[in-house]
Amino acid sequence: MISMKKLWHYFSWFEKALWFVSITTIITLYIIFPGDVISFIASLIGATSLIFLAKGHFLTHILTIVFSVLYGIVSFQTHYYSELITYAGMTGPLALIALITWLKHPFDDKKEVEVAHNPFYKYVIVFVLGGLVTFGFYFLLAYLETPNLVWATISIFTSFVACGLSIIRSPYYALMYAANDIVLVILWSLQLQNDVAYLSMVINFAVFLINDIYGFINWRRIRSRQMKKKEAVDFFGDLNEMK
Repeated sequence: MISMKKLWHYFSWFEKALWFVSITTIITLYIIFPGDVISFIASLIGATSLIFLAKGHFLTHILTIVFSVLYGIVSFQTHYYSELITYAGMTGPLALIALITWLKHPFDDKKEVEVAHNPFYKYVIVFVLGGLVTFGFYFLLAYLETPNLVWATISIFTSFVACGLSIIRSPYYALMYAANDIVLVILWSLQLQNDVAYLSMVINFAVFLINDIYGFINWRRIRSRQMKKKEAVDFFGDLNEMK
């Protein structure tokens, strides 16, 4: 765990700025469009978890579990059962699995997870499971008369695959989360006709989208750095064996 004293130096200036802008945007929107306190708190936690996720730090999954519970409550209140199922019933439990997996695969100084080089079949498994889960939940959502059923179903697929890719420690998790952010922007935009206060949720997920795009970029940097460090260790290890 990162101590508060080291936290400031743990993040780059860009990451600090990104987090500050994200949090400031969420707070400003809440002041302009005061609404549900739970959704406000969930948004703050969600934005913070994405910064840790971009760094590959396991704390992100603890924050994601808390976010999933809070966001599930908000989704229940608005009858978005797809989001309730996705986050409270799927994203939260999968985040717990990812937490356990990441703790078992730390890289070097244990400040970050070791980015995996997954074989193609693992990606196939994640997408196939995502399709099966989505197919099953579609009928449940239809039975519950979930608003905007098509978009709600797509949200489940993108979220499941994103979680799955996170579990196998793939940088492509961020692209699927970005796709999910776009879907959620659309879903909450459709709710604006009922209450303009939901504009805050639209902007929140737009902020999440920016964070996830950065997450993909940074994970590729992390993977490159880890590969170079491994190659250096292997090289000097071989030299020592030759002596």
